Amino acid sequence: MTVPLHAEKISVSAAASLTESLQEIATVYQKQSGDTIVFNFGASGPLVRQIEAGAPADLFFSADEAKMNDAETKDLLIKSSRRSLLSNLLVVVTASDSPLKVAAPKDLGSPDVIRIAVGDPATVPVGTYAKAWLTKLSLWSAVEKKIVPCESVRGVLAAVESGNVEAGIVYKTDAAISKKVKVAFEVAAADAPPISYPLALLKDAPHPASARKFMVYLAGREAGQVFTRKGFILLPTAGKEAMVPPTP
Repeated sequence: MTVPLHAEKISVSAAASLTESLQEIATVYQKQSGDTIVFNFGASGPLVRQIEAGAPADLFFSADEAKMNDAETKDLLIKSSRRSLLSNLLVVVTASDSPLKVAAPKDLGSPDVIRIAVGDPATVPVGTYAKAWLTKLSLWSAVEKKIVPCESVRGVLAAVESGNVEAGIVYKTDAAISKKVKVAFEVAAADAPPISYPLALLKDAPHPASARKFMVYLAGREAGQVFTRKGFILLPTAGKEAMVPPTP
């Protein structure tokens, strides 16, 4: 394998729920390309603010379309590069040793459920999705006083693992990485808002050409196999070789 003489460092700001998948994908890609992939994981809302403030980044991988729309409105993206790659499912989790019985959405309103951890609906996509789900079922007003907002989906997971809350709402992929929580029930896809993870090249990307190549890889078969194994759902634009439009 020939490694490029001028390897570059590609910076990716990505949703926290993508951590394990992207780290595994990057390990393989770095060996193939010679480039180094550096990640900044966090909630999508704060990531947009960091990018807007000038934090160096080549790619933005959001956990929802709304935060990517925000970045596009602020003229931070190469619009033609934007593509939605993944979907996910919501689950309600409790601590693995919890005796609490939560089998359906209405059970979240039970007096036994005192605190429910969710991502902050204003900035964290998993929280936005959770609020939309509960609102659709006319349950938000019944549980709103129980809500403990967290800074990221991993914060929600940690709150449940520690026993500081009785339940939490996370992505199915996040629940799968923890041995300290159990899935109480999976949110029916028909009841939840569409979950979509868009990826885009940033307008001020320090290394646009190399970042564009990594985008192609992320939309390709090898990366798609990793995402699928981790529990993500591939959207039609992922899991196959695809070309990313060049910078206009």
